[in-house]
Amino acid sequence: MTADEALALLDTLLPDCTFNNLQETVFCQVWEGKTYAEIARENDYEHSYIRDVGFKLWQILSEAFDKKVTKSNLQSVFKQYTRTQASPTSDSISASSAAFAPNSVSISKSIDPSEFCPTIEFPSGPVPLKSRFYIEREPVETCACSQVVKPGSFTYIEAPRQLGKTSLLWRMLAHARSLGFQVVTLSLHRAESQVFSSLDRFLRWFCANVSRQLKVSIEIDRYWNEDLGSKISCTAYFEEHLLPTLKIPLVIAFDEFNRLFEYPDISREFLPLLRSWYEEGKELEPWQNLRWIVVSATDVYVPFELSASPFEVGLAVKLPKFTLTQVCDLAQRYGLVWVKTPKGKDRIEQLIQMTGGCPKLMRLAFYHISRYHVDPEQLLEEAPTQTGIYSDILRHYLAALRPHPELETAFKQVVNATESVELDPIVAYRLQSLGTIKLERNRAKPICDLLRLYFKSN
Repeated sequence: MTADEALALLDTLLPDCTFNNLQETVFCQVWEGKTYAEIARENDYEHSYIRDVGFKLWQILSEAFDKKVTKSNLQSVFKQYTRTQASPTSDSISASSAAFAPNSVSISKSIDPSEFCPTIEFPSGPVPLKSRFYIEREPVETCACSQVVKPGSFTYIEAPRQLGKTSLLWRMLAHARSLGFQVVTLSLHRAESQVFSSLDRFLRWFCANVSRQLKVSIEIDRYWNEDLGSKISCTAYFEEHLLPTLKIPLVIAFDEFNRLFEYPDISREFLPLLRSWYEEGKELEPWQNLRWIVVSATDVYVPFELSASPFEVGLAVKLPKFTLTQVCDLAQRYGLVWVKTPKGKDRIEQLIQMTGGCPKLMRLAFYHISRYHVDPEQLLEEAPTQTGIYSDILRHYLAALRPHPELETAFKQVVNATESVELDPIVAYRLQSLGTIKLERNRAKPICDLLRLYFKSN
């Protein structure tokens, strides 16, 4: 079997999974026996980037074949499969294709689509790692995972709520674990309020939690010195107690970092400390063993009147909304076969216009359509009202704007205008951080019809 024949077989097994040019190139050249280093050199990519593309590709194939696929066993898996399908009946071919294409849906009109989604998960919180409802957004995801490989790297994922920040974080950490890295995750929502009573208390909590997850003895008092101050004491704890124990790279991830901005005295001191450690990682080998990931919701910046992102170093990961192709893919995973019809495509485009392609809003819509057989036209009609499926989310936006009359007034101006509106730069930044507007050059428009229609009547 040639590489092209293997790709043709994949097209049959995964009819709704489209591989991009680079994925096909990696597949074919690995099939021909080339190493990641050779592929990277021939195609002018970094070795780590090609390795990440391959890692994700083997994950897709492992799910399709229900068997672990690697670059080492790639050909043997395909040969085994073709042998088992040597002389199937037409019925067994159909069953086999369905079994090996878990993310695709091919349903005859006589079958109720809901039968294919008997246990649909309610879209609440991050999307689980093994969920079939997770949609990758390339090249953002590959770029983010590639960043984890780089010594001393600092990555921050900064976006309004509902865009999938923590879901992406989980996949970055899963990638790090697959490479054999150690991982420490710190969700600031789990910290008790007294942890934020002072910078000293917070840094001690930070050191203790990292030590516990690394299974290293907690010896904070040994390194803490009042005369030197808590920031130098914390640095000494890392340099002299934690970093020397690392035999493999360590990823330290902060989720819900935005909670720290509720305590400006601490955030003003801790952010420069993080930056100093990142700078150390450019020159000093012990600090290069660390990779930092920070996840922060930007809508909480509004009450604290931040006029710019508080992160000034590293790679900023911007999460885009879903494209039409991605929304159609998601709809099919919910068993909505009408998405392939001309009328179905019109419905999808109307849903995107209403929601702006926001992942959480799209998942909510498809959940209700698939689980409760809600008519899409009725859902669209009721969406911007108090009785629609988005009522709780809309009230959240209303509650966020109401304490800030200047922002509420500016947003009212935007939703009532027939064209885009030029706003004060600081006001525009804060509304964008809240997730209510999109900027085209210096002019603002509502992020979606959902907010435009709701705020026109409230």
